[in-house]
This record gives sequence, structure tokens and C-alpha cells, in this order.
Amino acid sequence: MPTAEDPDPRPTEDPFADLVLDEEFVRAATVKEPSGRARMLTERWKRHPPPEAEPWRPATEVRRGRFGRRAGRADRPGRIRRGGRGWQTPVFVVLAAAVTLAALNVDRLRDWYQGSGDGSASSAPALPTAKPGSGAQQDPTVDHPWAGSPAEGWGSGAEALALPPAQAVGAFSEQQVAEQLGLVRDFLAASNLDPAVIAGGRPEAALALLDLKGHDAADAALAKPADGADPTSWFSRFDPREAVQVGGAVKLQGRMSVAGDGDNGVLVHTDFTFVYAMRPGPEAGRRAASPKPSASRGPSAPGGSGGDGGAKPVGWVQPVADAPGNTPTARTIVRRVMTFRFYDPARYRANPKKINISERSSDVGNTACQVFDGFYHPEFPQFARIAPDPRQSGPAVDPYDDKRAMPKEGDTGDCGTASRT
Repeated sequence: MPTAEDPDPRPTEDPFADLVLDEEFVRAATVKEPSGRARMLTERWKRHPPPEAEPWRPATEVRRGRFGRRAGRADRPGRIRRGGRGWQTPVFVVLAAAVTLAALNVDRLRDWYQGSGDGSASSAPALPTAKPGSGAQQDPTVDHPWAGSPAEGWGSGAEALALPPAQAVGAFSEQQVAEQLGLVRDFLAASNLDPAVIAGGRPEAALALLDLKGHDAADAALAKPADGADPTSWFSRFDPREAVQVGGAVKLQGRMSVAGDGDNGVLVHTDFTFVYAMRPGPEAGRRAASPKPSASRGPSAPGGSGGDGGAKPVGWVQPVADAPGNTPTARTIVRRVMTFRFYDPARYRANPKKINISERSSDVGNTACQVFDGFYHPEFPQFARIAPDPRQSGPAVDPYDDKRAMPKEGDTGDCGTASRT
């Protein structure tokens, strides 16, 4: 019976009772209902049409970042939207700050780098901050006798007397030339490096190496020093009452070469500069204020030191054994240019174990002007001169310059001033 809500009579059977909604039925449907998202996008694109996709890039391309960064989705041409903030930004900020601070304090950064590693300072030598002799830190003392000197880095001892390679020359074999070079080195060491000789002693070892003629000439000069026959033209000697060697080391630099003498013999040429660090002896003050014996050649110390006793002592020097480490010292520079000759034994009567000095010349920086008593007389900074020595008429010269022309043997020349010691 029909009701008020449903006036039409209902069919007694369901027309869809036998309908089966299987996959085949769904695929065969001619009308398909769009999904909710499709309807939403259709409405949005009606108002804001999407841009055309670039033919070389799919609209939904995903770009992957380097170093494992989170991928971003390209939903707009030329733009990537990241999934979150990367870690690079704070790292770059920290690095930029560190570089800025380092640039503001380069010196402290260098010190930190040199002291890092094993916790100790770098072993590289420090560069000088001033020219030699330009400040108090360059003034030589007993503790630092080579301060401000070009010779500070030179070698010392007989090992620094470098020998050239031996080779057969004239009548002599390679082995014989090697022995001759050894004799020359022994003579230079005995006459310039022996502490006893430097302290004013008799150079017995050096004399024993000379041939008869040379031995007699040097022995006569030692007995009676004079102008043109002063022992310092052969040997480096100081009066220990006036000057005492500091430390026992002699700095030296030079060269040695071998050549034929044109008469089937051998010539050995040597050019060495010897530098002596000296401190005042126990009588240095008294001797600086008194006349010196008659004279020695060569440029004297800056400010002059003559034999007329124009010095003004500013304090007596303590005994040598008690000299403190801050006692000012002085350096004397001796350059010797010598030629040794070894004669052909088949043509000349000569002892192959002795040396003959064919030529010799020396130039000295920081010694008394025109004093020929067999000793060098360095000037010390403790004793200031009232006036320069009038006998110093020569120009100022650099005693370390080994390119200067040497005076000839026996030529006293002009007495100049050393530009540095």
C-alpha cells in the first residue's frame, strides 16, 4: 500500500539486483566522474592558467643538490624551492669572519703558525730588523761578538779553508798537487788561526813550513819589526795586554785556486779574509791614552786610532778573566792575498815539503795607523778619541769588500778609515 511520503507504488522486484560492478563494467563506462583534486585544479586553472612547460625540462623536474643536499622541486621555471635551510650559510659566515680577523692581525697569525705543531718556535732564523751597526742590539759584546757583522754566518777554523779539486799540473801528479794544497792550508791555519799566535806568541808551526828564504825573512821581522818588515804581513798577532781574543773562533771566507807557473811548476793563489773578535786587555785603557810604538798600516777603526795617544778613556777595563758578558768588543778584519810557488824538482833545487811565498799582500781594518811593532792594535768603543788621527788621510773603505785592489808588498799607502767592522 502506498504511503504519504511515497505516493507511487514501489516495484515488487529490484531492477539492479543482478547488476555486478566489476572491473570490466567500470572500464566499459562511457562517462567518468573526475576526482575531487581534478575538479579543484580545473577551477583554479580557469582563473590562473598554468605556464606552458619548457620542451627541454619537464614541469615536475626534481633537481638534486651537490654533496647530498635535500632535493628541491622546480614548480616554476628557473626557481627551486628547498625543503629546508642548508648548512652552508652558517659555515660560510664563520669562514668569512675568520678570514677577516686573520687579515687584521697577520703578525699574530704568523706567530701562531710558526709555534704550532710540536709546541715550539720555528727553527728558521729570524730576519734582521736593522742594518748592521745601526742600533744597540747590533753592538758587539763578549756574549755576542759577531753582532752586526757580515762574518756572523761565515765558517771558522781550518775546515773553512776550502781546497779546490786537485789535478795534475806541470811536473806534478794529482796526488802531489793535493799534498801541496794541504801544505798551503796548514800554513794559513798556523799563521792566522792558531790561538797562541793570535795571543802574540811565536808562530813556530808556520815558520817550520816555510822554505829557507822565507823562514829567514819572517824570523828577522819577528826579531826586529819595522816598516816594510812587520810580522803582521805574515802572521795575525795581537798584544794580549791590549787585546784578547773572544771565544777562540776566527771567522773566515775566501778562495783558493791552482795554476801552472809557466816553468813546469805549480802556483797556488789564495785570497782569504779573517775576522777576529777581540775584547780589551787589562792594559787597554792605559795604552789607549799613551803614545804607541812606531806604526802599522791599514784602515783603522771608525773614528780613528792613531799612535799619538789622542784617546780619552771612559773607564778602566776589568781584568780579562773577569770581563762580563756585556763588555763591548771590537773586530779586526785582515784580508790576505798570497801566491805560493812549488818549483819543478828536475830543474830547481827545492824541498817538496816546504812552501815558497812568491807574492803576498795584506789589508787590515781596525788597527792602529802607522804602527809597525809586530801586533795589531784594534780600537775599542770604551775609549773615545778627542780628535781624529791626522795621519788618516785615506778614504773610508769597507774592509769586507774582497773586490778592492790590494796594496803592493812593502807599500804602506795612505791610512784610511774602515766604514764598518
